[in-house]
Amino acid sequence: MKAIEIRDLFRVYSTPDGDAAALQGLTLDVGEHELVVVLGPSGSGKTTLLQIVAGHERASAGVVRVFDRDARRLPARDRSRIVGYVDQHYERALAPELTVRELVALPLELRGVPARAAARRVDALLERVGLGGRGDARRAELSGGEQQRVALCAGLAHEPTLLLADEPTGELDAANAGRVYRLIGELAREEGCAALIVSHDQASTAIADRVVQIRDGRLAAESGPAGNGASIVVGRGGWLHLPEELLARAGIGSHAIAALEEGRLVVEPAAGEELPVAPEPRVDGRVRPATEGAVAELRAVSKRYGATVVLDGLDARFDAGRLMVVTGPSGSGKTTLLRLVAGLAVQTSGEVVVLGRELSGLDRTARARLRAASVGVVSQQSGLVPFLGAQENVELGLALRGRPAEERHAPALEALKAVGLEHRAGQRVSRLSSGEQARVALARAVAARPALLLADEPTSRLDEANALEVALLLARLARELGIAVVCATHDARVIDQADEELALGQEASS
Repeated sequence: MKAIEIRDLFRVYSTPDGDAAALQGLTLDVGEHELVVVLGPSGSGKTTLLQIVAGHERASAGVVRVFDRDARRLPARDRSRIVGYVDQHYERALAPELTVRELVALPLELRGVPARAAARRVDALLERVGLGGRGDARRAELSGGEQQRVALCAGLAHEPTLLLADEPTGELDAANAGRVYRLIGELAREEGCAALIVSHDQASTAIADRVVQIRDGRLAAESGPAGNGASIVVGRGGWLHLPEELLARAGIGSHAIAALEEGRLVVEPAAGEELPVAPEPRVDGRVRPATEGAVAELRAVSKRYGATVVLDGLDARFDAGRLMVVTGPSGSGKTTLLRLVAGLAVQTSGEVVVLGRELSGLDRTARARLRAASVGVVSQQSGLVPFLGAQENVELGLALRGRPAEERHAPALEALKAVGLEHRAGQRVSRLSSGEQARVALARAVAARPALLLADEPTSRLDEANALEVALLLARLARELGIAVVCATHDARVIDQADEELALGQEASS
């Protein structure tokens, strides 16, 4: 029996702008005890595939079977017993009023598992993901990476026979990501559980029995453990997808010639073919900072949540025209630091100064006004409105900052030009790729020309090409707009573009 059987799967989304196909005839099997990792660029259909298998979306055409049962007719009660699901948007699974232990125990309580057995299972899972001492914490006291590990534990708690995981380590540093992947592999094999894991992180392939690659909604290639010996999949009708890296190295753009030479298929650029050169994201009209030198400073700043010390006596300075990356393991205080500088949280001791004003001396309303006037924030969740266009989302951000209607259109379009998306200004956000959505979120943050831009893990869910593009964009925005950019990240591509690095210590993650 197969855990998952998919044949000729299509998913077409109909919108007022026309139809868009997320999946186009995909065929895939997953064995009863097999662990399969699905790789692919942003927008390739990975998440849509997982949503259909989980029953959260319906296929437009094709067959999807889970343990030999039609996924469309699988009762919700049976599905919740069989399937464990870990969403890339981990906060959806974490009620803010519950403790970590209560969150992980909830799926067991809903299934009538006795309290003592549930407690043993919860404690064992939390210990294995490095959160054994955080059982009494609530969501607000956890870093993004810690929240993601809690969501993983909640998805595994009821011992499902099929685990579906969508970017399960998107917010984790490399060490913790490796730990979570190892945990998924160990638990899947110990409990005889099949697993389908969607990722853009090559590290995920280390635990796979098989690796498949999706492009343009089709199965493009597959390989054995750790991605070794990849083979290109030939689809029905002779369709195949050559890796973009190979096409680029061969100088092949939009047209190619294929011919048989001595029994081998040779693909070459068509006559007169030139590779298209993608336009660089640009900023029209360079602006030097209104404030020279330090835009924000931390002076002996400490932050505690109960008995937990997140930051302890930290000093830092963020200068105009420079990209500063804040690095450190998950739970080291990166997100907390950004919240303090944004005035969304207040330090326990020390001073946070933004544009010459000490934030703890301002009430909540005054901090909000300063943020609206001078600070752009890009959070781990984009907060974009999916049914609005890219430009409409940017204009909405300006409206929330108090800009009158007649002063929104031009700045919004200029911001989209700055991130290389002016040609997508009218496109609905729901039809943009993850990389494009990340750039729209950046455009919304810089449209009001803030003195300070704060970005929290902006590349965490992006494939390698899109992550590099966003990293380059952050550096360019700092230098060409002359603003201070502070980015919390564990992505080496962003770190490589930075002017400075502020490394938070291991001791802060306890």
